[in-house]
Amino acid sequence: MKISFHGADHEVTGSCHLIECNGKRLLIDCGMFQGGRELAEENAAPFGFDASDIDYLLLTHAHLDHCGRIPLLAKRGFTGEIITTAASRELARLVMLDSAHLQEEEAAYQSRKAARSGGHNHDAKVEPLYTLLDTLNSMDFFGRTAAYDRPIDIAPGIRATFIDAGHILGSASIFLELEEAHHRRTVLFSGDLGYNGRPLLRNPANPPHADIVVMETTYGDRLHKKLQPSIEELYGGITETFGRGGNVIIPTFALERAQELLYFLHEGVASGRLSASTQVFLDSPMAISATQIFEHHPECYDAETARLFSEGKDPFSVPGLHFTRETAASIALNNLGGGAIIMAGSGMCTGGRVRHHLRHNLWRENSGIIFVGYAAHGTLARRIIDGAPTVRIFHEDIPVRAHIYTIGGFSAHADRDELLAWYHRIGGPERTFLVHGEAEVMEHFAQYLTDTQVEMPELNQEYVL
Repeated sequence: MKISFHGADHEVTGSCHLIECNGKRLLIDCGMFQGGRELAEENAAPFGFDASDIDYLLLTHAHLDHCGRIPLLAKRGFTGEIITTAASRELARLVMLDSAHLQEEEAAYQSRKAARSGGHNHDAKVEPLYTLLDTLNSMDFFGRTAAYDRPIDIAPGIRATFIDAGHILGSASIFLELEEAHHRRTVLFSGDLGYNGRPLLRNPANPPHADIVVMETTYGDRLHKKLQPSIEELYGGITETFGRGGNVIIPTFALERAQELLYFLHEGVASGRLSASTQVFLDSPMAISATQIFEHHPECYDAETARLFSEGKDPFSVPGLHFTRETAASIALNNLGGGAIIMAGSGMCTGGRVRHHLRHNLWRENSGIIFVGYAAHGTLARRIIDGAPTVRIFHEDIPVRAHIYTIGGFSAHADRDELLAWYHRIGGPERTFLVHGEAEVMEHFAQYLTDTQVEMPELNQEYVL
């Protein structure tokens, strides 16, 4: 019985962990490394295991850094079964198809660039990490659907229970009960954890006792701002920017963050904090589709949101809301001189339509750029947040003159105290593996774990359970 780690080790992306038990090989997540180009070498590198040897993949949730290399896994020979919740299955399909589209676009651009350079590279063709067809093929391996708190017998000696993680729609922690040659171990994978009191979704469920815990530490060294002051800060940033006659650009993660922001904008108009004539453009085909998927899964809502939907009230509706799917409509937004809120992907500004809107608004002193999510090192969002005087977008140096707002209270991740509260409810595991966090953050968080043996695995490191 073994566990090995193949992503999100001393970093916050690329989650991928491998369990070996009773001759079966079981992956927990297969995510993409983010922070640079999507064709980064670490994504194209070997997994650290043979994809064709994997029997099962259990997916905690549908964020790209947890599901983004599933098409590559299938492309390299995986033919096993993928098990996840119904909501995660729908969202993962959306996320992976969007990623494949970006992979193909980036590969085509790099091929054209290589051809233009002449010389030995004249005939070079850059291949995408995976294609739309690879992604569609990978969907064939999604099998049984997990329901919260209902154990699934995966294989002899392996049972899994998906537990509501309260992070995004359909997200789960995964509790494994393992038995091999009369040796029994329980392993709890936190996945990414949300926190109590957020709108839309239920609170994270209480975890069961486990011998071994594999735990995320994304925000293990800090506390979030409180939610209500963050909402007020959002309204203030919008009001100030409109007062200057500018546009508000919000780089937005398509899953959860976009829906939460629509909820808060809906509340802002209803309470009079924002004008009912406020024009809001959700300029993200993926976020639009994700918003529609939300309506399919009342099993994930908290009581208040479920009540609103049952009464026929849409908590995502804003009077001046426009869904912008077509590219031409997105380009037309660049003609707006001011008075609009433009929500566009991606949250870290590593791709997507938001880069076009930043190109047209960052240099304007009356504009407001509102960041409401995590920005990894090396991303365009992080450079802007850290105060870069100019940034390079589409091979052009753009001066940063807009007002930059960074609001921390909207994170979908638990902070240090919330992570500790979740951990202590487990009741003293023998061993705790810290993952999905930057090295210094894990070191900080580890000092609070005094009742367990703490491990901080390196990439591809293996342990006997």
